[in-house]
Amino acid sequence: MTTEARPPLPPFTRETAVQKVRLAEDAWNSRDPKRVSLAYTPDSQWRNRAEFPVGREQIVAFLERKWARELDYRLIKELWAHDGHRIAVRFAYEWRDDAGNWFRSYGNENWEFDGNGLMARRHASINDKPIAESERLFHWPQGRRPDEHPGLSALGL
Repeated sequence: MTTEARPPLPPFTRETAVQKVRLAEDAWNSRDPKRVSLAYTPDSQWRNRAEFPVGREQIVAFLERKWARELDYRLIKELWAHDGHRIAVRFAYEWRDDAGNWFRSYGNENWEFDGNGLMARRHASINDKPIAESERLFHWPQGRRPDEHPGLSALGL
């Protein structure tokens, strides 16, 4: 059992669930695997496409591989639903491969938190759509999405 805490803590209200989703988006947009891993329990269980990392060490290794492959990564997450210790989100992110091909990846995640606000389970389903560079919609400098940048619903995604 860990004594770490990562507010906001469950049970989630709509306001705290939205805050939790934005904090997760900000961390992932940092593209810092160690920073991202600290939001998860030491024994967190993931399902991400065909990979099933368990624990922070495997999460860090997974994210290092991911961001070595997915260049110019920019992500937007949006709350879908919440209840007690669980949050469901939908997301889209844009990235390019090392050959210059652009993609928009769409997905849904189901999150389950422990009482300290650390994510114990993350189940992600993701689909990739090739896009032309001219179809990109996420045009902020690498890092945190600016507050004034539209979210998924405003972008019609």
